[in-house]
Amino acid sequence: MSDGQATTGKGPAGKRPWPRENPQGAAQLDRERAIVELKRFLDLALREMGLAVEYEIQTQTPAANASGEPEVAVVFRGADEALLLERNAELLLALEHVAHRWLRLDPRLHDHVRFDCGEYRATRLEELKLSARVAAQRVRETDQPFRFNPMSSRERRIIHLELNGAAGVRTVSEGAGDRRQLVIYPASKK
Repeated sequence: MSDGQATTGKGPAGKRPWPRENPQGAAQLDRERAIVELKRFLDLALREMGLAVEYEIQTQTPAANASGEPEVAVVFRGADEALLLERNAELLLALEHVAHRWLRLDPRLHDHVRFDCGEYRATRLEELKLSARVAAQRVRETDQPFRFNPMSSRERRIIHLELNGAAGVRTVSEGAGDRRQLVIYPASKK
């Protein structure tokens, strides 16, 4: 498969895309095997769930991935898109989670395989970045910390990255488990 190419349909069963270790110890995704296994998983899951959606698998090279885009993106379209996106895309994110387990992905590789539907992920990403900038400005103006509602580690990471190096503020994750929150503090307060 060439880079930037999209595939659809069913694929033959293959080996699990175990991450290969490079000499520096960072995990690398075996994209070809991941795609084969994703097709196998999605064909089974969508058939058994009776969801009226189709999927397209899109790929990018890791070098082109510097913008934060995944190496493998699965995009859903069809009559049951609304089901995937109900309750803040709970079903979409659950399918993605189960796919990560099916692929036996190293947790460091979870951001390399992403599911989306109706541009939900792109919209949510922009919402989080805007919220981060607005909250940081509020912290600068009031000199008071701002605490976000509990959110997933992925969403907290997006805000941390958005405000990394921002003048006058620093970010910290506090709490435990599903109650973990991101807090923006004035840089002057410890």
